[in-house]
Amino acid sequence: MVSAAARRGPLVVVGDSLLDIDIDGEANRLSPEAPVPVVDVTRQRRRPGGAGLAALLAARSGHDVILVTAIGADDLGDALLELLVDHVEVRALPLDGRTVCKCRIAAHEVPMLRLDSGAGRARHTSLSPGVVSAMGSAGAILVSDYGRGLTGVPAIQQSLLAEMNSMPVVWDPHPSGSAPVPGCTLVTPNAAEARLSSGTDHPAEQGRRLCANWQARAVAVTVGRRGAVLTEAEPPRTIRVPLLEFPSQDHSRIDTCGAGDQFAVAAAAALLEGADTCAAVQAAVSSATDFVRKGGAAAVSTVSGSETSDSSLRMVDLAGITDAFEVADRVRRAGGRLVATGGCFDLLHRGHISLLNQARALGDALVVCLNSDASVRRAKGAGRPLVPQEDRAKVLNALAAVDGVAVFEEKTPTSLLARLQPDIWVKGEDYANHILPEADVVERNGGRVVLLPVVPGYSTTGLVHTARTNGHRANTDISEEVS
Repeated sequence: MVSAAARRGPLVVVGDSLLDIDIDGEANRLSPEAPVPVVDVTRQRRRPGGAGLAALLAARSGHDVILVTAIGADDLGDALLELLVDHVEVRALPLDGRTVCKCRIAAHEVPMLRLDSGAGRARHTSLSPGVVSAMGSAGAILVSDYGRGLTGVPAIQQSLLAEMNSMPVVWDPHPSGSAPVPGCTLVTPNAAEARLSSGTDHPAEQGRRLCANWQARAVAVTVGRRGAVLTEAEPPRTIRVPLLEFPSQDHSRIDTCGAGDQFAVAAAAALLEGADTCAAVQAAVSSATDFVRKGGAAAVSTVSGSETSDSSLRMVDLAGITDAFEVADRVRRAGGRLVATGGCFDLLHRGHISLLNQARALGDALVVCLNSDASVRRAKGAGRPLVPQEDRAKVLNALAAVDGVAVFEEKTPTSLLARLQPDIWVKGEDYANHILPEADVVERNGGRVVLLPVVPGYSTTGLVHTARTNGHRANTDISEEVS
């Protein structure tokens, strides 16, 4: 087999793509029509799923990526294509039926319901010249099978068979999909898929049986928090690749959605760069762990809808404001310590200045996570904020203690912090008896939470109340004098 390092072509991802939609909201009441919770939507996020997610993850790691997939001729297909075209080169096959969409609904970050729609399947057709040239130019191929028929298209299977001896081919299987084409460099089932396909519960025996059944050079069975078990056919050997560190002790709150895609992508990328199979699986275990630590698939979502935006991918565009991510990248490159704090900062006062100065003294740069206008209204009620987000951001950005500002739309800056990954997250000591939802993501990424002293008697809410009370008294005095 010609090594991928000698070819250095793009990573070609072949498989079924779908659209994932996450709807987040708050559930504080029951419907009058039935005893079911009413979810008030606060955010809607969209991302490619299936092979589309794998291609996007590969592109985010810096590789040239071509995605061979079936795209539906409908609104959801258009939305899926729009999420992909700026990041990967798409070579599309026709899809018979509606685009597959998985819509997850959560309230207060607790999953409540998943709605699946669309039953589209890849049409059995000949390959366009663009698809043929993509397969032939690849440095490595990742087959991301999601059971929607593309890997069963005879022309796709024939094309894959023709490339087996000229480049690494990684196959991520699906229970409803096709069996891997004989000769794959690596097949990456999870424990449930391996059990179903091999008829045994033991990972090492699963690997031996599947190498024989699929005529694969190697099989890596992923076993969750225990890492992976790699079985190679020639020479026969089984290697356990452990997970050195799991992201959090609270496993119930970890979002592992997309971890399998990240594992397969990292393995294919390592083989593309010339690694052997064992090194590729070690790199894949490490990459998948880091992916989960940084928030999973939610971290590559983009916003849909007018009210909210997803701070994990993009910020509210405010001209003249120092970009928080640029600050974070600069600090990390220099080996420094990044500090972050957050809040509304509506009517900046002495207490704010004290907290910001103390926070900046803890590290080499300070980023402020600023509630957007919509976020402030949800938290403080009608009439707030008094100062619009652009003005609040510019005032903060002008302070010597502040190095960058990021505006977020959600109730808490959890998604934003998953991307910023500060070394220290600062809040005032008045939060000592409060649960901080964002603390988990900070600590999961290796940071810590610090509570700093606050100046007593200073709060924006108090200032607003005082101003309104004094204004009412003044109006009363004037009325009495006139009368």
